[in-house]
Amino acid sequence: MAFVRTKSHPDLPPPSRQVGAIAWLRQNLFSTWLNSLLTLLAVYFLYTVIPPFVDWAILSADISGETYRDCTSGGACWAMIRVRFDQFIYGFFPHDQRWRIDLGFLLLFCAAIPLLIEGVPGKKYLAAFVFLLYPFIAFVLFHGGFGLEVVDTAQWGGLMLTMVLATVTIVVSLPLGIVFALGRRSDMPIVRVICVAFIELWRGVPLITVLFMGSVMLPLFLPPGTNFDKVLRTLIVMSLFAAAYMAEVVRGGLQAIPKGQYEAAQAMGLSYWKMMGLVILPQALKIVIPGIVNTFIGLFKDTTLVLVIGLLDFLSIIQSATTHQNWLGTSTEGYVFAAAVYFLICFGMSRYSLRLERRFDTDRQ
Repeated sequence: MAFVRTKSHPDLPPPSRQVGAIAWLRQNLFSTWLNSLLTLLAVYFLYTVIPPFVDWAILSADISGETYRDCTSGGACWAMIRVRFDQFIYGFFPHDQRWRIDLGFLLLFCAAIPLLIEGVPGKKYLAAFVFLLYPFIAFVLFHGGFGLEVVDTAQWGGLMLTMVLATVTIVVSLPLGIVFALGRRSDMPIVRVICVAFIELWRGVPLITVLFMGSVMLPLFLPPGTNFDKVLRTLIVMSLFAAAYMAEVVRGGLQAIPKGQYEAAQAMGLSYWKMMGLVILPQALKIVIPGIVNTFIGLFKDTTLVLVIGLLDFLSIIQSATTHQNWLGTSTEGYVFAAAVYFLICFGMSRYSLRLERRFDTDRQ
């Protein structure tokens, strides 16, 4: 008499050696003798570094006090950060006008964050506000006019100045870079030569030289009495410098598009701009998302170079504070604080780029 099973057998659990924390440790940290040795060395390194840092930064730190002499616990003197925090953020912006900076960045965040979230309706209106209307609102809020007190750009500084330099440079350099990348691959010789000359000229000199030329040398060639704002000059030269690098990043994406994509778009009767806007550029920009974000992160960090032309950005104003007689010897605390802020912003940009890569990774779908 034969036995016939009428129900399927339930799935068996995976072997105990392949699941759980112990299995993860075996696979990732102790899979070979070399990995085991490296893991132990890493644990020893963390043991020698983390506890003393925690003791210095948290357990033995001083938060209250008005000078470095009040920091007597032997740990970090965070009192300097607390006392100078407003100056680090707003620079020398008048105290009673700082609400304008808060309102400006609040408007930007309220409009920009929904743009970064998938599924939010009305993005085209938000994008139109951010890229067309917001620059004028921000200029009036930060600079003044229309009933608001005018604040000279010489009073700008700190994180506010860093964000203005980075944001404007990023927003301007991306479309300019796309235009120059298309021009470099154009069939028109004059357009191609002009774009190649522009890109190679700006890429051939370091940013610090460009800043020096824009701040010191450019006014020498202007008519006498011409007053060209230093921050505006810095924004222009940094945007052009970043556009040259962005053009090469985008050109790499354009070269990665198969020739068949161009031929297919032309076979459908699309014009040049429709072919680029609807078929080629979306694919090219998707490919070079890591390169674009790398350029953005580099731009954000390069804003520290404006110190050479006398602008006190976030890092520069921290350095200036640590040389004050009340806060001598607190440079380590200042650099740790600056590193934490730069890391949070750059890490956030990096993680968002990874999310964009996964979202637009249609090749695996």
